[in-house]
Amino acid sequence: MRAFAVLASCTAFTLPAVAQQIYDVYSTVWDRSKLFTYTNLGSNPINFVTPGAIGSADIVVNDAQIYQTIYGHGGALTDSSAQLLNNLKSSNANNYWSLLGYLFDPTDGNQAAGLTYLRVPLGASDFSANSYTFDDVSGDTSLNNFNINKAPSYVFSVINDIQSINPYLRVHLLPWSPPGWMKDSGSINGGNFLNQYINTYASYLLKSLQGFQSHGITAYAVGIQNEPENSNPTYPTCIVTATQEAQIATALRTLMNNNGFSGVKIIGYDHNWNDAGGYPIQIMQQAQDAFAGVAFHCYSGTVDQQNTFHNAYPNKEIYFTECTGEYGSDWWSDIKWYMDNLYIGAVTYNAQAVLMWNLALDGNGQPELPVYSMAQASRAIIPKDPNGPWGKRIGVTVGGSLSWALVVGAYVTGRVSSSDWLRDDSASTTWNPVSVTTTIEFRGMQATYTFPVGVTTLWWFAPATSTEHARSLGSTNFTAPASVVDVNGTSFTPTAVNVTSESHPEAPHYTASVSWSSPSATATAQADEKPVLKMRGSGWFNQ
Repeated sequence: MRAFAVLASCTAFTLPAVAQQIYDVYSTVWDRSKLFTYTNLGSNPINFVTPGAIGSADIVVNDAQIYQTIYGHGGALTDSSAQLLNNLKSSNANNYWSLLGYLFDPTDGNQAAGLTYLRVPLGASDFSANSYTFDDVSGDTSLNNFNINKAPSYVFSVINDIQSINPYLRVHLLPWSPPGWMKDSGSINGGNFLNQYINTYASYLLKSLQGFQSHGITAYAVGIQNEPENSNPTYPTCIVTATQEAQIATALRTLMNNNGFSGVKIIGYDHNWNDAGGYPIQIMQQAQDAFAGVAFHCYSGTVDQQNTFHNAYPNKEIYFTECTGEYGSDWWSDIKWYMDNLYIGAVTYNAQAVLMWNLALDGNGQPELPVYSMAQASRAIIPKDPNGPWGKRIGVTVGGSLSWALVVGAYVTGRVSSSDWLRDDSASTTWNPVSVTTTIEFRGMQATYTFPVGVTTLWWFAPATSTEHARSLGSTNFTAPASVVDVNGTSFTPTAVNVTSESHPEAPHYTASVSWSSPSATATAQADEKPVLKMRGSGWFNQ
């Protein structure tokens, strides 16, 4: 998080120096009094002043420590999610576009989540109406019968609609199973991949990339196999060994480079934290040049195990790509866990994107409660300027007598112009039902903020260097979508917000994302292994 330090002029006259100030706050509170609610502090910003005594907690932001770029947050667009959205489009187009705007609009200052990353199954997953791959003709090693349009047409149309709202959208393609005839089971449900189809399968994945491109969707990344250590006879799965995955990726990388997809990343593994020191390292040992990085899921192990891989291959990327919770579980406990272990935790352990499983929608096409976790985290890292830099994680520590009550992530978002100030963001979560008065230390100055029990994202700005720059003033009106989210029968209607340029739109942007506290005031927030139940089938939906 970098904050804005000094203001001066680049005109003929000199403006007085102005200390950095916090103007922008996004909040989600445990009692639902605020649900991803934006507040512009206008004429009453939180000032950074000469440091005094620290609060019950003390956040120290160090923008000299710059870590990984965050490429966005989001979820999986399965066939089921796409179908629900498409049905909403057919029945109520206005609500459909309002919903997509609320989830995906990245416009700076809008009360929208700005989700920027979709994970899309290649073929059927456990959330598909039918079992299919793109070539189910047994023995078709020439892939003459490959047909991308075996995927429901609404998968492509919904992605295209999202692209029209969010130009930054990254699409990560990944199969849940190869065609059944490439496996010893003869079915896409369960079984083991057969070695003789390594090159054929690489060609199948290339054709999948080409097929999506024919629908106006160029992939950001592609994977070899979802959860390659899992075989389940009840839904599309497949055992693919580390050696097989490395060989497929090597063949696919060559095909991609030779066919216009050299910029598309291959992301390996895509399975649980618990084997971070096994499979992911083995594929790198065998095919390091083919893989840009690896992806993790939450269903076994703990988030800190991502560091096992990072320490072995620090120059490779890490993505966190799947987690769900129990249907009907306590919403606030889930949001706390997601923030601590995923949106702050996984990023602290070097993840460059965080994705949930299904874009969790109910039968009315409305997002379920995890969207608030995603929204708070997403607003901390999306570009400040159109086509500008993405947020980077920066150094942050927490002290004070209630340091255990806060989980904090900090980010800086660069600017298109070198003369513009950086934006600093801090996202934090409070872990107990008592608000925590907290001091925030940044560049030798101190601000004070009382964090409610909830998830809070703060924005402020600071120059990239000691060079003084002018501040321009003005205001812009943004209109948020109408009634979008249903929370157990309570309608949440985002309101229009007036964002003044006292938020320093020309400045580098810093964010602090702060998390919560545990139900017991004596409990310690920690990333214990969560017994996560992966919900499948219609259980996710109120139909």
